[in-house]
Amino acid sequence: MKMLIRIAVLSSIVGLVSVADANGQNPVIRDQYTADPTARVFNGKVYLYPSHDILAPEGKGLRPDWFCMEDYHVFSSSDLVNWEDHGVIVSQYSVPWVDSNTYSMWAPDCVERDGKYYFYFPANRKPVEGANPRRGGFGIGVAIADAPEGPYVPQENPIEGIFGIDPSVLIDKDGQAYIYYSMGQIFVAKLKDNMVELASQPVAIENLPDKGLKEGPFVFERNGLYYLTFPHVENVTERLEYAIGESPEGPFRMAGVIMDESPTGCWTNHHSIMEYEGQWYLFYHHNDYSPNFDKNRSTRIDSLFFNPDGTIQKVVPTLRGVGVSSAYAQIEIDRYSAISGSGAEIAYHDTTNYFKGWKTILNEPGAWIRYNKVGFGEIAPKSVKLNARSKGASVVELREGSPNGTLIAKVKVAASSDWNLADAKAKKIIGTKDLVVVFKKGSEVEIDWVQFE
Repeated sequence: MKMLIRIAVLSSIVGLVSVADANGQNPVIRDQYTADPTARVFNGKVYLYPSHDILAPEGKGLRPDWFCMEDYHVFSSSDLVNWEDHGVIVSQYSVPWVDSNTYSMWAPDCVERDGKYYFYFPANRKPVEGANPRRGGFGIGVAIADAPEGPYVPQENPIEGIFGIDPSVLIDKDGQAYIYYSMGQIFVAKLKDNMVELASQPVAIENLPDKGLKEGPFVFERNGLYYLTFPHVENVTERLEYAIGESPEGPFRMAGVIMDESPTGCWTNHHSIMEYEGQWYLFYHHNDYSPNFDKNRSTRIDSLFFNPDGTIQKVVPTLRGVGVSSAYAQIEIDRYSAISGSGAEIAYHDTTNYFKGWKTILNEPGAWIRYNKVGFGEIAPKSVKLNARSKGASVVELREGSPNGTLIAKVKVAASSDWNLADAKAKKIIGTKDLVVVFKKGSEVEIDWVQFE
């Protein structure tokens, strides 16, 4: 596992540009860990600015059981399905004031003003005389670029007057910019027009829960209401909560929970919320590729909806994620929308390398798994193939909409311990449909992906 991470880190350092193998599924970045995701819309595209989890390098004196981040990537997408990695935009080694021994480049944000892009990030300062020799305290820095993907030039010093983490910036309708951050409490301050200096002293936001950790604020405006959203440890792990106000500085009133605590015990859940092409989305993280170590997280996306009174409907995390998946690409049905109560399950391909992803296992006649929003276009496919294997000769049916829906194809899977392609003719299907894979008969079947041609 350590070797895998080092390879991923090496790739990021050289700045390779690649397209993540996402296909509209959670998690959306499939080749590295990405946490604390901030999503912004710039020039008609979505840009994702997450932190980048790695395992603690040996010989650095770092806690092996804690968060470890040394740089930031930026990703972009025009459909929330396919994501381009533009490589490293800021590294702890390229910022003059950052202590590069601390690996503390935590949750960031990015905003645009007057054609410039301002990337805000926390990190530990270089040691100061008389202080802990390993830490000079958390500061928030700014890197500036002429394009969302960079190149970014870090400022020589962090923002004067801030001691904290997890910056989030809101530019209000009147042009005034506000920075929010956390350190024990959640704070807000005005920014000057230059976006790198404070225009007011930071003030702790009142009327938030007294009990438990609060961090990672993200603020947005909708229909004249300002939403202060943040992770909060009410019980054991973080859940996403929010407060509503009529001003960027409040006062705010607590309004509810956006997402409950992780069902698998992932301790953190930092996030952002944005609107794109008429739909609102919640970006958050989970330990999908690191089930036994929740300090290595991965970005997820799910749709978010508002009630008529402006309150937020609770988001239930999904594996399917968002977007329309092309029928003519490999559809990983293990990122399902729904699954039968028995006879169907998902499992990792390789528990020594979780980045190899998952497989679907069907072992009971009638068992099924559904994957929604598959785009077939206006010309019907002629055939379909499955990358599959079975302990014995088996039959799998592909149906539209439900386990008893219109039959699309009947696929015979030969007995084999190796992965093989099984194909069949496909009946006419066009448009965007929900795909259901049903186990008809035979021995246990494992399916990696489905693809139409």
